[in-house]
Amino acid sequence: MANKKSNPLTTELRRFLRKYPKTGSMELLLPDVNGILKGKRIRKSDFDGICKNGFFFCGGTIMLTTLGGTVPGLRYTEIDGDPDSPARLVTGSIAPVPWAKRAMGQALFRLYNDDGSNFFADPRTALESALAPFDKMGVRIVMATELEFYLLDANADRPTPSTARVPGTNRPQPGPQVYHPDDLWEVEPFMDDVYSICEAQSIPADTAISEYAPGQFEINLHHVGNPVLACDHALLLKRAVKAAAKKHGFVACFMAKPFTDDAGNGLHIHMSLYDRNGKNYFSHARDKMAKPPFSTRLRHAVGGLLKTLPEATAIFAPNINSFRRLRVDMFAPVETNWGVNHRVVAVRIPSADSKNLRFEHRVAGADANPYLVTAAILAGVHHGLKNKIEPPRMVEQGQEIRPKLSIPNRWDNALDKFARSKVLPGYLGEDFCEYFLANRRHECELFHNEVSSLDHDWYLRSL
Repeated sequence: MANKKSNPLTTELRRFLRKYPKTGSMELLLPDVNGILKGKRIRKSDFDGICKNGFFFCGGTIMLTTLGGTVPGLRYTEIDGDPDSPARLVTGSIAPVPWAKRAMGQALFRLYNDDGSNFFADPRTALESALAPFDKMGVRIVMATELEFYLLDANADRPTPSTARVPGTNRPQPGPQVYHPDDLWEVEPFMDDVYSICEAQSIPADTAISEYAPGQFEINLHHVGNPVLACDHALLLKRAVKAAAKKHGFVACFMAKPFTDDAGNGLHIHMSLYDRNGKNYFSHARDKMAKPPFSTRLRHAVGGLLKTLPEATAIFAPNINSFRRLRVDMFAPVETNWGVNHRVVAVRIPSADSKNLRFEHRVAGADANPYLVTAAILAGVHHGLKNKIEPPRMVEQGQEIRPKLSIPNRWDNALDKFARSKVLPGYLGEDFCEYFLANRRHECELFHNEVSSLDHDWYLRSL
């Protein structure tokens, strides 16, 4: 064990407590396979020991269903005594919790095996495994996320978007009102709190816009050169948005498709690659036939992304509601296509100069686990580069398209394609893919076995 002076977590804790000396407790947070934060709360007397020595935490926690239930037949549950695994805090993650009534801190942690190796089911492990081939190439990944969400009325008797009112009336303003600045003014105190939380927690929140539905918004994050950190930012931004929403009488909703006739919530990933010399990997050695000009590397990366998209859809759309978003008429990608400056395709090449040339992956919903989404994207990119995979013909800027369903649009179908995947297990880990599939199949079966009110509405009287 490193001594006190050389332990970066101890140094980080001291720095934090000098700035926030009244901190009396700390939340320790772990993202599970579904991107849901789990963890526990410790008192100040335990801070130093946990930073120096780590702690133990139930390994099976990371593999629970969305409802928090265990999956029959998996290790690390009741069949083998639900064993604990070694855990350590993530360096650089200690931060204040600004919305707490009493001074409180928070920190992310991760799980390990008894021999000190990374725990296979930890989403960080899957992402780091997918990053490893790029490290060997000497290629650096720079990325950022965009998250869409709804603000719902916390006092309504059913999920209802919180919308502006028509002036002089109490009627909700109709229409999507996309990009309307007044919608941001309507929720300015909420937005102010989100940015305040993000500043305190070093979450690089950037642009906010009113999105394509009443009560829907999007917040973008700055690009960073560490994909794991970028995913930390995405997960902690959701937590910040939920906390600020609760304070202002809203409920923040990151479901992929909360309303049948309104736009769904996406998790868009912007990603660029840089070589050892700091040059954009997609823009130099350009293909002169490409418009705008970019390298064959970008074309091959897109080819790999589209080739692996059907088998990775179970990660981009991880639950039953996710597939309600993947509809032809709802601005959501449903086809393995790509194009420049086109917002209906699965992989978009945004307008950018040669230094910032990148792709935007638009398939994942806001309900997806950002670590796994990024891991699956990296797997597709590397697979395409390694095998020089050519993508289908590019959708031109301004081209009208009539998408054909080539992305799985039903949960069972997506899970079947994931089960037959030949690419993803080599990047995310075979054990991880096996456990992810078992987790999602179990929840899928639970959903299909449930008799809902829709069953009664459609069939009880008529049949």
